Amino acid sequence: MQLIKKAQILSQGALVTRDVLVDQGKIVEVAPTIAPKADMTVYPAHGAFLTPGLVDVHVHFRDPGYTAKETIKTGSMAAAAGGFTTVLAMPNLNPVPDTVQRLQAQIQRNQADGVIHVGQYGAISADLTATEVADIKDMAAAGAVAFTNDGKGVQTAETMYQAMQAAAAVNKPLSAHLEDDSMLHGGVMNAGKRAEELGLPGITPLAESSQLARDLVLAQAAGVHYHVAHISTKTSVELVRLAKQAGIKVTAEVSPHHLLLSENDITEDNALLKMNPPLRSEDDRQALIAGLLDGTIDMIATDHAPHTSEEKAQSMRQTPFGITGIETSFALMYTHLVQSRVMDLATLVDRMLVKPVEAFNLDAPIEIKAGATADLALFDLEHQAEITADQFYSKGRNSPFIGWSVYGSTVATWVAGQQVFERN
Repeated sequence: MQLIKKAQILSQGALVTRDVLVDQGKIVEVAPTIAPKADMTVYPAHGAFLTPGLVDVHVHFRDPGYTAKETIKTGSMAAAAGGFTTVLAMPNLNPVPDTVQRLQAQIQRNQADGVIHVGQYGAISADLTATEVADIKDMAAAGAVAFTNDGKGVQTAETMYQAMQAAAAVNKPLSAHLEDDSMLHGGVMNAGKRAEELGLPGITPLAESSQLARDLVLAQAAGVHYHVAHISTKTSVELVRLAKQAGIKVTAEVSPHHLLLSENDITEDNALLKMNPPLRSEDDRQALIAGLLDGTIDMIATDHAPHTSEEKAQSMRQTPFGITGIETSFALMYTHLVQSRVMDLATLVDRMLVKPVEAFNLDAPIEIKAGATADLALFDLEHQAEITADQFYSKGRNSPFIGWSVYGSTVATWVAGQQVFERN
């Protein structure tokens, strides 16, 4: 048995001090004080914040196929270091999990190598690009948590509609990477004045919002749970808000970098600021914050996308899209949203834990109470720390937040009562 002493936990929206007793992977008691006994290992929390482990519905672990960037082991350790105990991994791998056999092999790989719970998306279509829909029914039965062609927009409305119908039939979410290829024109950042000043090709926000409008109409007809990955534009937020009002079953996620940065932060050709979708305008950023606050955007997801240092040493014109994010997300969100009084701590936990679990129907705890699985994360809300690359467990060092000062660093993480991370 392990006794976590003097932790702060959320109770009815307020922080209270509690002792938490864990045995055989479950929480067995939560009380103002629990007397230690000889058979207990005591872990002093020193007033740090204890929560059920966070959930990220959008990560890239690159394994198999791209293990120079990340592996399931390094990616899941990075997740644990960020306070996450459940993540959903994207299918842009080699081979792509676009058949039952490939999906089953990937699930087995995730279970063997992951130090946390790693759920797996199945692909909508073969190799993420085919127009013929994959065997969604059988892949769902084989364990796919949801379906997506993340990294590629589904270009054909008929393909998307058929995929939605198949996902609806098995009651699984379909997550969309929104990108109309005909409107990209080789862009590497948001189209607008800043791109023109830097002489870099831009990506119009219409590449996202026009495909979203199409998909919302299709989702209404199909009756599917449609999930918007990494939403980035004001128009997209307005479309999701209207869709929810119309009764369409839609959820949306936003990434920390789109909440904290805009195209104004790109002052030079900087590959660490190249992500897809790109950093948008300040108006877009403010709309994303407003949408997160009013519930139009349901959750925060990192889109953790590691790349090698060599790849990110290039110009934005050549470097791949994406940044790492799973190790820094809670601390960045706590510092810049909670400490700055944009939202309270309970709302942040709702967006990083409760809403992801509810939307994707995941078997993960959302409350610290007797009987719950002991997937837990402990965060230091009191002391400031600097984000440094040498602390990362991820192979990727491609973060624009290196050097930022934050509160809310992860102290320790447990999965089913077993400690899988502790900060030195």
